[in-house]
Amino acid sequence: MKIVPKVLENRFVRLEPMAEVHKEDLRAACAADPALFHDLYPYSMLGEAFDARWTNQMPRDRATGAWMHYAVVVDGRCIGMTCFIGADPVNAVVEVGGTYYHPDFRGGATNPAAKRLMMGEAFDTGARRVVYRVDAINARSRAAVLKMGAVQEGIFRRDRLTWTGRVRDTVVFSILDDEWPAVRDRLDVRLAAFV
Repeated sequence: MKIVPKVLENRFVRLEPMAEVHKEDLRAACAADPALFHDLYPYSMLGEAFDARWTNQMPRDRATGAWMHYAVVVDGRCIGMTCFIGADPVNAVVEVGGTYYHPDFRGGATNPAAKRLMMGEAFDTGARRVVYRVDAINARSRAAVLKMGAVQEGIFRRDRLTWTGRVRDTVVFSILDDEWPAVRDRLDVRLAAFV
């Protein structure tokens, strides 16, 4: 498995390696739902925290290869982000996460289209396993991951300290390479229903 940052695109979204050109659109998208960052996300992308993450954390992530940040672009505008996290070429495992969309782009084609691209890239480059880690209180994301066809493996109790001080439980899901064709086909059928 060798995942490298590159543009991934289908008729609904374009995933571009995150760059300076995306910064202000991403800032605006994140600011559109501050409650979500306060209530669910392990880190903040609001106000000064956005700048600190953009300036410090994201470049470190890129340099180490720990995270590959993608801008989710719809109609030429960055409306959110998604990432490959912790790519492990030896074991052929990668996590898809760090996902956020502007509220106007939730519940439609954006998430299944982006996940289709990310998983397609992972499995096409040799992944045996794609992982999703979701905050246990995030019912919407848990439902979305299950709807895609992922298998819930378990819950890591008291797994992570969020930026607000809340200790979260993390639900772990996966899709394996031999499950991918059926998951892919279901996603394709689902996406075909969108005009």
